[in-house]
Amino acid sequence: MKFIYDLSIHFYNGLISLAKLGGNKKAAFISDGRKDTFGKIDSFKKNTPASIALFHCASLGEFEQAKPVIESFKRSYPEYKIVISFFSPSGFEVRKNYSFADLVIYLPSDTKKEAQRFIHELSPSIVFIVKYEFWLNLLDAIAAKKIPLYLISGVFRKNLFFFRMGGGFMRKRLHAFTHFFLQDYNSGELLKKIGFANWTVSGDTRFDRVQQTAISTFTIPEVEQFKQNKPVLVIGSGWAADMDILIPFINTFERELKIIFAPHEIHSNEIDEIISKISKTCIRFSSFNTQQALNADVLIIDNIGMLSSIYAYADYAYVGGAFGSGLHNILEPAVFGSPIFFGPNIKKFPEATWLIKLGFAKSIVSTESFTNEFNRIYNSTELKESIKKGLKSTMLQSCGATECIMKNLESTLNQAAQ
Repeated sequence: MKFIYDLSIHFYNGLISLAKLGGNKKAAFISDGRKDTFGKIDSFKKNTPASIALFHCASLGEFEQAKPVIESFKRSYPEYKIVISFFSPSGFEVRKNYSFADLVIYLPSDTKKEAQRFIHELSPSIVFIVKYEFWLNLLDAIAAKKIPLYLISGVFRKNLFFFRMGGGFMRKRLHAFTHFFLQDYNSGELLKKIGFANWTVSGDTRFDRVQQTAISTFTIPEVEQFKQNKPVLVIGSGWAADMDILIPFINTFERELKIIFAPHEIHSNEIDEIISKISKTCIRFSSFNTQQALNADVLIIDNIGMLSSIYAYADYAYVGGAFGSGLHNILEPAVFGSPIFFGPNIKKFPEATWLIKLGFAKSIVSTESFTNEFNRIYNSTELKESIKKGLKSTMLQSCGATECIMKNLESTLNQAAQ
């Protein structure tokens, strides 16, 4: 079975090369970024005799989970140099200049040769992997060097290969982990069934992250001018499938409401297409004009990096992605107490199910279901205030994962320092 895994890695590498030749930008970023990795490590190591803490994140979402731990680690152990590796360009390109990192690189291809070279040349003293980024040859290389390895905000589901017939070669690699810091007890029980007791339910570090973000949000004068003290629905990380549901609502809703739409990807032609479907007055943030904003119904955010602060202005929030393969971060608006809406594909997102059960969020499947649920809250000031108060309290009480992780790390790091 390991042979099949290795073969699949080579096959995937071939697909990346073909996609790059075909003009795929993401494939080009991955291919070119990997070529730079070992050169960057060589230059870095020549000037870095210090111990190294490696944090590996698949993409930007996983980085956001790692961020509170990275910053707490750096403050507590300043003698360590921080190296962050990414698989996806959406993480690397956005965070390649992150101030708490001493080096940001692409993770090499997970062939046996590349993984061994990566760990040998970087020679980290401690490694953190976020959520469920399990590259088997990387795990083997870490285990061979007996490097302490930790999983941050881990989530396991019973349909993963670790827990299925024929998954022994995958389960074997879990022994590389010194400790698993998990989001929930279900994950712990699954690990227990296959013989692992080295786990702690620390919670999800994203709660710590969004609380940090809420404290550090910045005011946006343009949004304040657009809002005019009127109720606002923020559509965050919206895809075309989300807008197919929401545009009929926007066009027919006749009561007082401002709309702020932040697309998942900023492509001018796609934004133009969405504007053409909206019958109400739209304005782009990039061409903001105070006079136009006073008369506009929809503000379109055609830049990246403002969404977490824009959520502070939301009276209602719709988070995109759940009509496709992945719901975006619903905890960002939740920390401000906004009632939250999203699509139906939430099986892999326990936080969505949790907020639905608490009555703070709703999964919708059509324009009609969104309209009904939105009106139910819009028409009741008492209900909206109850959600806001309860959600803010719940989010605050859910913090603490970073502190839990750091306390558990103390013994390992103190031993290493001796």
